[in-house]
Amino acid sequence: MSLSRLSYVEIDDDGLPAPTPEIEQERKVAIFDLLEDNSFALPERAGRAVPTGPFKLFLSICEKRLVFDLKDEAGDQVAQFHLSLGPFRQVVKDYFQICESYFDAVKTLPPSQIEAIDMARRGIHNEGARVLKERLEGKAELDNATARRLFTLICVLHFGG
Repeated sequence: MSLSRLSYVEIDDDGLPAPTPEIEQERKVAIFDLLEDNSFALPERAGRAVPTGPFKLFLSICEKRLVFDLKDEAGDQVAQFHLSLGPFRQVVKDYFQICESYFDAVKTLPPSQIEAIDMARRGIHNEGARVLKERLEGKAELDNATARRLFTLICVLHFGG
């Protein structure tokens, strides 16, 4: 198993509204999938030694900024990134709207219409992953699947369910 990975993920959602059952399920699945298969490394920065993983990730929002707090297996902090939420706002809003349509469609619409909504949902999800990778450039290196799963967790934090 690679050391360039996340071995633990915790979301600090204190002070946020309780997530809906659908959002809570998305969060559980994203964390499970993320821990099963991910690629996450810290690049060299300013000549400092590169910490090796695996890493424990603590995600939160502090002062309207997304915080990635990374610790090593012993619990010592190895990096912390604060990202503006601004670049995520529209894609998160779009993602929640399409997810709501998808959850409603699953209950009443035929499979062909559900499939069309799901394709749109995946497209928006990919856009969110792209924005995340762009925002983490130079701070962390991750693959597309990892970025997609982290984007799901950012959505949960961003709107708090």
